[in-house]
Amino acid sequence: MEGNQSNVAAASPNGVSSVPAGQELAMQTLSYSSQPPSPNTPSTPHQQSRNSIRLLSGILAVNILLLGSALVCGAAFSKVKVLSDEEIHIYLTILLILTTAWMIFYMVHTASRTQAVLYKDSHAGPIWLRGGLVLFGVASLIMDVFKTGYSTGKLNCESPVKVTFPLVQLVFVVVQTYFLWVHSKDCVQKQSNITGCGLMLTLATNLMLWMSAVTDESLHQTREEASKPNGSFDHLRDGSMFFKAGRSGCECTHGACEIFEKGFYYLYPFNIEYSLFASAMTYVMWKNIGREIDDCSPHKISFRTKGVVFGVIVGLLVVIAGLGVFVVYEVEVTGDASTERVLIMYYTFCIVGLSLMSLASLAGSVIYRFDKRTVVSTKNPTRSLDVALLLGAALGQFLISYFSIVAIVAEKATRTVSMLNLTCSCLIILQLCLQNLFIIEGLHKQPYHAEPPVVSVVFINEGTSRSNPYSPSLKNDNDEPSPVENSLERSSHSHDFSSTTHSSSSRMSWKRRALKEISGFLLLCNVIFWIIPAFGARPQFENGLEEWVYGFSMWVAIVNIGLPFGIFYRMHSVASLFEVYLTS
Repeated sequence: MEGNQSNVAAASPNGVSSVPAGQELAMQTLSYSSQPPSPNTPSTPHQQSRNSIRLLSGILAVNILLLGSALVCGAAFSKVKVLSDEEIHIYLTILLILTTAWMIFYMVHTASRTQAVLYKDSHAGPIWLRGGLVLFGVASLIMDVFKTGYSTGKLNCESPVKVTFPLVQLVFVVVQTYFLWVHSKDCVQKQSNITGCGLMLTLATNLMLWMSAVTDESLHQTREEASKPNGSFDHLRDGSMFFKAGRSGCECTHGACEIFEKGFYYLYPFNIEYSLFASAMTYVMWKNIGREIDDCSPHKISFRTKGVVFGVIVGLLVVIAGLGVFVVYEVEVTGDASTERVLIMYYTFCIVGLSLMSLASLAGSVIYRFDKRTVVSTKNPTRSLDVALLLGAALGQFLISYFSIVAIVAEKATRTVSMLNLTCSCLIILQLCLQNLFIIEGLHKQPYHAEPPVVSVVFINEGTSRSNPYSPSLKNDNDEPSPVENSLERSSHSHDFSSTTHSSSSRMSWKRRALKEISGFLLLCNVIFWIIPAFGARPQFENGLEEWVYGFSMWVAIVNIGLPFGIFYRMHSVASLFEVYLTS
C-alpha cells in the first residue's frame, strides 16, 4: 500500500493526489494488478535520499554511543582512572541539553511547517505504549528528585554537577515524554536531514542514559554481593558512578540522604525501562522519515476482559506466589540465615512458573495452526522492531543459562540447589523459545474483527410487489408461485437469518477465548519474572557454583551483561503480549 500511495501522490508536486476519487481508485486497482517491480530496478531519488539520511544520522549515533561506552566502562571498571565521574556526568548533561533543544526546535519549527508531516503511521506509538512511557517517566521524575535531594545534602564535598545533572535530566524527561506522546506517529517529509540527525541524537542519548543506569545499578548490586564474607571487588573503582558509598569524610547535611539513596535504587528499573521505551519509539520515528503511507485509520481495537477468567486467575496466583517468594528471598538473603533453603524455594517457584508458561505458549502455537486469519505481509517498522527486540533481548537470558548449565555439568554437582538450578536454566531456554514463537506469530496475525462475516441483506416492500396493478404478475395460471416469487420469498427471510448469523459470530469463539486466556496468563507471569530481578534478586551470586568455576570477575561480567537484557525482555514481552491479547 505504501508504494501505491506514493504512485498516486506523484501526480501532484506537493505529494497530495490531485486526481478525482474515481480515477484514483482505478489507478490503485491497476497498481494492485500489475506485476511487482524487478529486484534489479534502480532505486528512486526519494529512496536514495532516505538512505543518505539514514547513513549520516547512523554514523552520528554510532560515534556518540562508542565514545560514551568507553567513558562509562572506563570510569566504572578500569584500575586506572580514565575520567572522573563528574566529567562523565558533564558529557551526559551536554547530550541532554542538545537533545532537549532539538526536540523543542522540532515541535516549534519543523512540525509546524506546511506539508512537513503529510502522513501518520497508525501502527507507531499505540496508546498502551505511550501510557507506559508516561508511567515510567513519572517514576523517573521522582528518581531525579531523590537524586537531587541526595546530592544537595553533600554539596560540601561533592561537585555541583551532581545536582545539575538530575535537574537537566528532569527537564529532558518532561520534554521527551510530551514530544513522543504528540509526534511519535509522524512521517516527516521536510527538513529530513536535521530530523534524522536529531532523532538519532535522541536515540543515542536514551541509550547512554540506559547504559549509565544499568552500570550504576549493576555495580551497586555487585558491591552488596562482594561485601559479604569471602567477597572481592578489587576490580571495581568505587562501585557506583553516582553514589560514592565507599568514600569517607563526606557527611550529608540533612537526615534524608539515606531515604533518598534507598528510593533512588528502587526506582532504577523504572528509569531503565523509560529509556528503552523512548529509544524504541524514537527508532520507529527515524525509520518513518520520508515514508509515504496510506493515511487511513486502522481498525479500532478495544480492550475487553469479558469471558477471560481462567488465565487471569492463574496468572494472578503466580504473581502473588512470586511476590511472596521475592519478599522471603530479600529478607533471608540479606540476613545471616543460610541461603540454601530460600534458593530451593526460589528455584522451585521458577520451575513451576516456567513449566506453566511453556505449556501455555505451546498450546497457543498449536491453536494458531487452526487459525484461519491472514498474515500481515506489509512492511511495518514497528512490527519489525518488536520482533528484533524480542529475539535480541532473549540472548541475555540464553547467555546466563548456558553458562550455568556448562558449570553445573562440568562440576557434576549433585546438590539439590545445583540440580534445581540446572532444571531452571534448561526451562528458561525452552520457555523463551516457545514464548517467542507464540508472540511473533500472534503479532503477524490480522485482528479477528478485521475480517467481518459477509452478510447479504435484501429488503422487499411486499405491499408494493403484490398490490401494484402495473407490476407483472408473479403467479402462473395455476395460482402457484413462480420461480421469481419463490426467489423473493427466500430473500425476504434472509434478513432474519443474517441477523442471527451475525449475532452468533459476535460471540467469542473457542480459539479467540483460548488465545486471550493464554495471552493474559503469560502477560502476568512475565510481570512477576520482571519484578524479581529488576528489584534486586540475584540468585546467580548466591549458589556460588558458577562463581567458583568461572571466577568472580568473569561471572560478574556475564551476569551484568546478560541480566539487563533479560529484564528488558520480560517487560517487552508484556507489551507484545498485551497487543496479542487485543488482536485476539
